[in-house]
Formats: sequence, C-alpha cells, structure tokens
Amino acid sequence: MAGAYETTNRYLQLAFDVLRLDHSYKTLLWTPSRELRVELVIQMDDGTIGNYIGYRVQHDDSRGPFKGGLRYHPDVDLDEVRSLASLMTWKTAVVNVPFGGAKGGIQVDPNQLSQRELQRLTRCFTQSVMIAIGPDLDIPAPDMNTNARVMSWMFDEYSKYHGFSPAVVTGKPVDLHGSLGRDAATGRGCLFAIREVLHLAGATLTGMRFAIQGFGNVGGWLAKLLFEQGAKVIAVSDVKGGIFNGDGLDIPRVNDHVAETGSVVGMPGTEPISNEALLTTDCDVLVPAALGHVLTQQNARDVRAKYILEAANGPTTFEADEIFNERGIVCIPDIYANAGGVCVSYMEWTQNTQKTTWSEEQVNTSLERHMVDAHRAVVKLQEEFRCSMRTAAFALGVRRVKNATDLRGLG
Repeated sequence: MAGAYETTNRYLQLAFDVLRLDHSYKTLLWTPSRELRVELVIQMDDGTIGNYIGYRVQHDDSRGPFKGGLRYHPDVDLDEVRSLASLMTWKTAVVNVPFGGAKGGIQVDPNQLSQRELQRLTRCFTQSVMIAIGPDLDIPAPDMNTNARVMSWMFDEYSKYHGFSPAVVTGKPVDLHGSLGRDAATGRGCLFAIREVLHLAGATLTGMRFAIQGFGNVGGWLAKLLFEQGAKVIAVSDVKGGIFNGDGLDIPRVNDHVAETGSVVGMPGTEPISNEALLTTDCDVLVPAALGHVLTQQNARDVRAKYILEAANGPTTFEADEIFNERGIVCIPDIYANAGGVCVSYMEWTQNTQKTTWSEEQVNTSLERHMVDAHRAVVKLQEEFRCSMRTAAFALGVRRVKNATDLRGLG
C-alpha cells in the first residue's frame, strides 16, 4: 500500500491531468517549500532526559501564510506530515481562504506524558520552529492529540520573544482570544458538506443513516448536529470500540455516557461493533472521522454506504478510491469535507489581527457561506471535466494555487 504522501500525489496527478498542466508546474506545485526536522530534548518529571523528534513542513504560501495543524502521535513521520501539508494547500484553496498549506507533528504518545511534560515539550518545539512561524508566516492549529491548551502554550512561548501575538496560532480557548464556534467548526463544516451533496441529489438529512468511525471532537460534534437535524446516527466508535443501534442512537445520551466512562463502549441499549465492522455496516453515509488510510483495497468492496464523508485527513487509499468510483459510491473528499476547521481558523486569525471579536452566529454564517460556495465550485468542475468529486476538488485547489503563483511571478 502506498504511503500517505504518495497517495496524495497520485490524487494530485489526476487533477494535473484534467487541467493539462505541464511537467514544470507539477514539480513546482507538489514540492514543499521548506521542511524542518527538530530534535526536542526535555527533562522528565522523574529527572531523566526525554528525546523526541518534531517536524514542520511548509508546502506552499502563494495564496497566503502557511497554515496547518500540529499533531502528537507515536507514528508521526516525515511522509505523513508532507502529505498533510500538501492537503492543507489544496484545502485552503478549495474553500478560498487566504492561506497556504503546512503541517507539523511530534513523534510522541501524549498519554505517556504528564501535563507538565507536555507543556515542556510544546514550548521546546515552539522555540525550535520559532524562526519559521508567525502571524504572517505560518500559523499552527490543533490536530490529532493536541487541543486549545497546547495552542495556549505555543501562543505564550512565542509571545515571550515577539510580544503579545495571539494570531500566531488558532484553536485557542475563547478566554484567550480564540473564536466562538471554533470547537464545532470541522464537524459543522462536514454537516454543511453532506447537506449540499444530498440536496443536489434531491435528498435531505432527515432519516439518513450515518455510521461514524471516531467520536472525538469532529465525529462527536458531527453526530450531535446530525441528531439535531433529524438524521439517524446508527453507529459510532472510538479507540476502545463502537456501539450500534439500527433505529438510531440517542446522541445526547451517548455524550453523557462518554462523559461518565470515557468511551462510547458499553452504552445501554446498544450492540457492540468493532471499528473495522463499522466501516462495512449497512448505512447511507459512512464517516471516517479518526485515522488515515482506514478505507483500503481490502475492505472497499465490502463498504455498503452510498456516500463517504471524509471527516478525517486521508482516510481513503488511492486503490480504495478507484473501487468506490467504479461502484458509484460518492466520496466527499477530505480537502472539502473537513475544511470547516480551517475556515473558522481563518476567522479567528482575522479577529486577532483586527483586534475584534465576532458572534457565534457571525462565525457560523460565514462558515456556511464558504462551504456552500466551495461545493458549487467543485460541482462546476465535476461537470466540466466529467470526473469524481475528489478530482474536481483537487483541480479547483490546484487551479487557484497555480493562478496565484502565476500572478505573483517566480522572480
């Protein structure tokens, strides 16, 4: 199976082909601008020395400052971070916010560190990449296993050296110059994405059956919003396992159960289901909202959903995507589906740079406009090139980045 970066580049190649780009542009558009690998040495609580590897890949900034999340995971490597940085370039272009693409990661299991150790590690990373980040250079955000607290530490560490700089990161707590609506943004963006796709097909959310792999921030918010819209969430899962109810889960009760036990597992009135089985359960919309590369050549033919909503980054391998296209399953690609987070990150950055605050209604209205406009632009290219939604989304992103590159010139 191809690695994450190779998979992204294979998707890009399809977009390059429909746009008929020459080789020089291909090299220009998929080569990262800068890659940082840093060694992070901290003192652990027991007095020993901890050594970790961190990465920051800055892919393209022709449309604006580099933008992308920071993840903490033991499997983080340069290949994965390169892939995610590239995806951010096209994602920001698809939803038309003035950013480029970047991504960062630290090779660490955060569950093995205390809060004090995590803070030291975050501050050490911030110091190590400080030459390359800033409100007008590169603006990190939360990603897998990072959160508003981690962003607070980054903001504080950067501000020690550069003065008060809330716009250096997004995804901060509301009480520390974060934005209302940011917590729910990615899940809400996913809701708008599937709503628009269904509307185009003459359907609505009401009664639609959803299965969601991953009940973290994105999957949890999406499940809540879908429940409120009258959709049926029949299965959800987390790292410990999943639950199923064919008549639809009571999502507020599931949230209460998670708050009490730390997992969806064992929810009364439900049947257990594994993460693997959830991917092939009978539903209308399958939502991979956790890890990448979970939909593969091995399970793609067993998927029974009509739509796949990619709430996670890179959940579908190239081979699986080909099978879905062959079977007529509509795959709503990650660079559109989960772009709600970067849309509201842009709004948070805008509020910080303008020294102002927006209401939650203002944030949500603006998010909806970005997602609706992006969907229309993607559909227009689908019709023009007679291609999949994924290829159209990549083509839209590539076209906008290429145009910005041409207008700025290479000199």
